[in-house]
Amino acid sequence: MIDRPPAPTLPANLRFGLHQSARLEQRLLQSPQMIQAMQILQLPSLELMERIDAELTENPFLEVAEGEAGQTPSEDPTDPHDDRGEDANTTEGLEGMLDELERYERDFGDSPAGPRLPAEDSDRKYEAMNNAVAEPECLADAVLQQIAMLNVEDEDRQVLEYIVWSLDEHGYLPEDHEDVARELSRQLNRPVAPEEILVGLRRLRRVTHPALGATDLRDALLLQLSEGEAEHALERTILAEHLGDLEGNRLPRISKATGRTVEEIKAAIEVIRGLDPHPGAEYGGRTANTITPEVIVEEVDGEFVVRLDKERNRELIISPAYRRLLQQSSEDEKVREWVKQRLESARWFIDALRQRQSTLERIAREIFKRQHGFLERGISALQPMRMQEVADALEVHISTISRGVSGKHAQTPNGIFPLKFFFAGGTTKSTGEATSRVSVQDRLRQLVDDEDKSAPLSDDQLAETLAEKDGIQIARRTVSKYRRALGIGSSSQRREF
Repeated sequence: MIDRPPAPTLPANLRFGLHQSARLEQRLLQSPQMIQAMQILQLPSLELMERIDAELTENPFLEVAEGEAGQTPSEDPTDPHDDRGEDANTTEGLEGMLDELERYERDFGDSPAGPRLPAEDSDRKYEAMNNAVAEPECLADAVLQQIAMLNVEDEDRQVLEYIVWSLDEHGYLPEDHEDVARELSRQLNRPVAPEEILVGLRRLRRVTHPALGATDLRDALLLQLSEGEAEHALERTILAEHLGDLEGNRLPRISKATGRTVEEIKAAIEVIRGLDPHPGAEYGGRTANTITPEVIVEEVDGEFVVRLDKERNRELIISPAYRRLLQQSSEDEKVREWVKQRLESARWFIDALRQRQSTLERIAREIFKRQHGFLERGISALQPMRMQEVADALEVHISTISRGVSGKHAQTPNGIFPLKFFFAGGTTKSTGEATSRVSVQDRLRQLVDDEDKSAPLSDDQLAETLAEKDGIQIARRTVSKYRRALGIGSSSQRREF
């Protein structure tokens, strides 16, 4: 056996230097432009509109394209053959811009120096800023507005306000009244009795929701029922003593314990279903999320066409009012540097927006090229698809696909869907045909919808039916997992009496 000399190794300090250089090079590749482009690619439609409004407000070189006015990033503001904007070449025009710069510095103090916008541009951007979506108010803010006009003593108002700020997102007050009183006593440096907390809750409920400040779900539901002797007596008994049986759909057990018929129990349950389990929801200041599809898929002359909604993708240009300012022979180096920075920033932002549109459109077209069956036949024809497959087809990193589909929706002939919806694993049917997890779940829901409600199918029976009727071989535990993901109860919970 021949003894071989050990492979040469680099000294530790030199190896560290090489690794350090590699990491440094990797960091340098993450340029500000690249980071900005990745951030903008990931923004959903509404957040993108807010970002555009913010950029329009901050950078006077940007404006929304109208007709053919303005300059695209590819145009050169120093082109001597470009005769547009001659007024900016005049001495008066330059002096006027410098005067506006001085007013800008005077009005905004420490803000970055730069010319102010013409009045019409300022009005447009101010209007855009005012039209931006306001942040939703929190539960406490909304309730405090409700109780602001109450005619109560200052000490009582302090109790009310503390209760409001102690509510959780559902409108519950989970802490014990004694604990709340003890903490409030410490903060106000005066004794506060638990009875004051109870009185405060009653005042609060008279002007807001009858269950606001409930300790838990049971308490919230009970507070909404009449406290009379006869009215809602059965409902109160079910909630107070049989909530577990109610959640488990064990109606015969409730019937036996209360001495009432199953039909009477079912009628009481309908009353309970009409109660509000989240008393704070209507005061949370949150409205239903507006879904704004950026991708449109429509059938034109027998073929499906994928495009972006241009109304949701405003095109920005370099403002003609400032495009010549860089050419001016100003002696103020501060002005020239400011102009260069803002012009470069405007170009970066416009390029990032265009890159976002191009990338999103390419991703969408690749998705629906692979999901053509879905467009023709619906969810049942959805195919398994991974982000890596689309990334490979477009020759981009998988993170680009992830950012590109994040928060984006597509309007299709079958409805509006998140782009992420089309990426799902799947299984193989007995015929060898692939089917997606989403289509299996859709079929599972159909089986449950069509079952005999007096004898619902168990998970084992659902698995057997999928195998026999659809050729879909999945385990019982997978059926259980999919069922829970769909919000479908167990067979005992689905049974109707």
